[in-house]
Amino acid sequence: MKAINAIRMGGVDVLPLVEGGKGVAVSTGASCGEWAGAGGVGTFSGVNADSYDGDGNVIRQVYHGRTRRDRHEELVAYGISGGITQAREAYERSNGQGRVHINVLWEMGGAERILRGVLEGAKGLINGVTCGAGMPYKLAEIAREFGVFYYPIVSSGRAFTALWKRSYSKVSELLGGVVYEDPWLAGGHNGLSNSEDPHKPEAPYDRVLKLRQQMRQFGLGEVPIIMAGGVWWLEEWEDWIDNPELGPIAFQFGTRPLLTQESPISEAWKQRLLTLKPGDVLLQPFSPTGFYSSAVRNEFLQDLEARNERQVAISPEPVGEHTAEYGVGPRKRLVWLAPGDLARVNQWEAQGYTEALRTPDNTLVFVTPENAREILKDQTDCMGCLSHCRFSNWTQHAPDYSNGKKADPRSFCIQKTLQDIAHDGAIEHNLMFAGHNAYRFGQDPFYSNGFIPSVKQLVERIMSGR
Repeated sequence: MKAINAIRMGGVDVLPLVEGGKGVAVSTGASCGEWAGAGGVGTFSGVNADSYDGDGNVIRQVYHGRTRRDRHEELVAYGISGGITQAREAYERSNGQGRVHINVLWEMGGAERILRGVLEGAKGLINGVTCGAGMPYKLAEIAREFGVFYYPIVSSGRAFTALWKRSYSKVSELLGGVVYEDPWLAGGHNGLSNSEDPHKPEAPYDRVLKLRQQMRQFGLGEVPIIMAGGVWWLEEWEDWIDNPELGPIAFQFGTRPLLTQESPISEAWKQRLLTLKPGDVLLQPFSPTGFYSSAVRNEFLQDLEARNERQVAISPEPVGEHTAEYGVGPRKRLVWLAPGDLARVNQWEAQGYTEALRTPDNTLVFVTPENAREILKDQTDCMGCLSHCRFSNWTQHAPDYSNGKKADPRSFCIQKTLQDIAHDGAIEHNLMFAGHNAYRFGQDPFYSNGFIPSVKQLVERIMSGR
C-alpha cells in the first residue's frame, strides 16, 4: 500500500480524506468536527440541519404557517438556525484542525438564502462549501462574498465545463477542489444525465481522467479532484494515489461515517447497515426532485415500485385503443382506458386499491384509501423544501409557487420521510439513503461482532488502507 500523504486543499495541507455530506440532520457538527480534528475534511449538512434546546434536545421542525409560502419561510429560518448550530459544534470539536465544510444542495428550497444566512451567522467557522444537485452557478460568487473556498459536485467533465465558463473562471482562486460524484455508486441523489443509462455504469477512472483533462485546459491541473462514490478501502484505489495522469486526488467517504459513534442515526439504522447484502441498495427514479437516487430497497421503496406499476394511461375521450369507460372519483368523471387496462384496474380494486389518483402524464395510479389520504395530506402540508417538487407541484420560482402541473402521486414528500428517519423513525417505512457499497459493512472485518468505531478510529483505519 502506498503512503497516504497530505494534500493541499483550501489553502492548507490536510489528509486526502473527505467526509461526505449527508442531508437532513445526518451529517452533523459532531461527526464533522471529529473528522476535521483527525486531520481530514469534515462536512456537516446544511439541509434541514438540527438546532437544540437548552438541554441539548433536538428542536423538531414543526410548521404552523397556513400557506405553503408561510411554511417555506419557517423552513428557511430553521435551516439558517440549524446550520449555524452545526457549524459551531464542528468548529469546537475540531480544535482548529483540518477543515470544516458545509454541504448544501442547490435544488433545496431556499438554498441561496440559507447558505448566505449560515455563512453570515457562522463567520470564521466554515472553511468551505460543497454544493451539488443542480448547476450552482452562484456558488463562486457567494464564496467570494464570504471568503471561503468552494467545491462544486459534478458527475462529468461536461458539467464542470459549463460551470467554469459561466461563472467559476471569475473566482478561480477560491476553487478549493472539484468533487466527482459517481452517478452509479454514490448514495443519495445522483447526477445521471439523459444520455446515461442507469443500468450501465461506466468506469470512474475514465470519467475522472476526462474531468482532469478538461480542468488542465483551464489551468487547474493542481486543483484536487475528490472521488466520491464507491470508495471503501484505499488499498483498492492505490493506482489513483500519486498518479501523475490524474493529478492530486482526495477521497470522499459518505456511507462509512454512518456507522460511527458520533453518527446521529438510530441504533436500528446502524444495525440494518450491518445486515445489508449486495444488491440491497437500489438506484431508483421516484424522488420528487426528478433526480435518480440510491437508497436501501426497504418496504418504503417496494411500495413506491408497486404504486408506479399500478398505473394506466387514460384519455379524456374515446380514441384509438382507449374505448373502455371508467369513472374517476366520487363524481365518477369519465375517462377512457384500453380494455386490457380496465381488466387490470378491476383486479387492483378487488385487492383494495380502490382510489385512482391522477398524474401530470395523463395516467391514473391506484392506491388504498389510507394511502390516498396520506398522499393528499402530505401534498397539502408542503413547506417548499425543494426549489421544484413534482410531488406537491411547488416551485419557488413562480409568483404563485406552482409549477403549473398536477401534483404527482407517484412520488413522496422527501422532507417528511428524511426528517422522520433521521429522528428515530421506522427504517422500513422511510427513505434510507446509502451508497452501493453499504453491504460491505457486513463483510469488512473491521465491523466484526457489531463493532462501531469512533470517527477517529475510522479515519485511522482508512489511513491504513482499509
